[in-house]
Amino acid sequence: MMATTHALMGVALVALVFPEVGAAPTAGVLLAAFVGGIVPDLDMGAAHRKTLHFPVCLPVATALVGGGLLASGATGGLALGLLAFLVSAALHSAIDVFGGGVEPEPWKRTSNEAVYNHALGRWHRPKRWVRYAGAPEDFLLAAVCGTVAIRAAATTPAIDRLLLGTLAFSAAFTLVRKRIPDLVSYANASLSHSRS
Repeated sequence: MMATTHALMGVALVALVFPEVGAAPTAGVLLAAFVGGIVPDLDMGAAHRKTLHFPVCLPVATALVGGGLLASGATGGLALGLLAFLVSAALHSAIDVFGGGVEPEPWKRTSNEAVYNHALGRWHRPKRWVRYAGAPEDFLLAAVCGTVAIRAAATTPAIDRLLLGTLAFSAAFTLVRKRIPDLVSYANASLSHSRS
């Protein structure tokens, strides 16, 4: 799934669930959820879905932090922001198994590695419910999550603009997704040619 889908999903979840448990998510808390949804994909330059994806450890850490905050009654912006960040990052790490593999062209289904489970020391196989990041069904999921988040009472006009911009970026990415490997190859060939 696209990092933007994860960000929108995290914001939607926090905007809907936090008020139900008595925590009022501010714009900063919603922004923390947005960033938390993106951060696991910052490992794309390393071992993607292994370096920053923790499908077991992050949900456990999130539950421990959430339980600690509830027990202590901490409802300040920093505490809620940390929890929102963790919720969104944990959700991202846990649901990547429902997407495609880690290969550059996941529509070709050449990889059986969806997300690495550090607790078990092995890769989970991709379920491919969302075939690949940027697939039409991925954009549909992003649009649903974005709409839910925007319609939630907790969001602010500034957050709504961020979410709309994210949806626009997601749409553009979906349109060009299958061309990206060719563009990267072309760029690499051009750089090699210009150096010789």
